[in-house]
Amino acid sequence: MATDLDKLKSRLQALRAKTVTNGCTEEEALAAAAKVAQLLDHHDLSLSDLEIREEPCEQSAIATNKKQRQPISACVPAIAEFCDCKVWREKDEAGRIRYVFFGLRPGIEMAHYVYDVIAVAMQSAWEQYARSQRFIRYGHDEKGSFLFGMAVSIADKLMVMKSERDEAIRISSGRDLVVLRHEVVESEFAKLDLNLRRGRASGKKVVAGAFEAGQAAGQTVTINPAVSRG
Repeated sequence: MATDLDKLKSRLQALRAKTVTNGCTEEEALAAAAKVAQLLDHHDLSLSDLEIREEPCEQSAIATNKKQRQPISACVPAIAEFCDCKVWREKDEAGRIRYVFFGLRPGIEMAHYVYDVIAVAMQSAWEQYARSQRFIRYGHDEKGSFLFGMAVSIADKLMVMKSERDEAIRISSGRDLVVLRHEVVESEFAKLDLNLRRGRASGKKVVAGAFEAGQAAGQTVTINPAVSRG
């Protein structure tokens, strides 16, 4: 089992490095997320319930190197849900924000992958949008508004994908991996005895046109989970 986990981890790390280096569109990012979800589900379906319960939970942080929340934060909870993880936001010694994902090791690796490909896709979409405009009012934070709108759209899509994927697993296998993963992660998470507080809304205003353009950029994408092995 450890060998299979290591192989899955290595494969996800290689995919993440390739995607971040080459860039991707939102459609490619979400299709890639669907593909790695298939890899994770295939791995877990090969294990017994007892083997899954005996898998260790881990936590891993994604550094933002920013002291203020970025637009991608709007889809971080959806990424955690999609990957069957818990997530919280904290600050390092320098006051920079990082997101800590907690869960079974394959889910943690998957969360890192999904976060990175979405971040790349959002940046690519903004650059394309900016080139299409006659001028950009940076003082009005059009970029932040566009990216926030896109993040909200991506979060909605991830939740739909998650629901469809969970139902497909139940129908095809007769097992409810979602409940099993949830029980394992919740049990181990409770042992951390963390004192977490619900975050407050930033209260930051958005530029309506840019926000709606970001939402539209996400809503026009159709997702095809059948990504080629290449």
